[in-house]
Amino acid sequence: MRTISQRELRNDSGAIMRALAAGESFQVTSRGEPVGVLTPADRTPLDELTLHRAGGPMRFPVGVTRDESALEALIALRGDR
Repeated sequence: MRTISQRELRNDSGAIMRALAAGESFQVTSRGEPVGVLTPADRTPLDELTLHRAGGPMRFPVGVTRDESALEALIALRGDR
């Protein structure tokens, strides 16, 4: 994932849009602080973590699927308490 500044996003928006369409992702910073992530429309931030996480693909706890919402996953992990 490439890091770009807010200024780069504004000044080079056409090139950044073409790179997004080609599958590249960007972390956007403002004054050196991360403020957001741009990912291609067909990939979610979770996909980015799964694809680019150091050490291999992210592993989900037993009983949790990628299609569940965060609330559903927490309920599944907690069980009947």
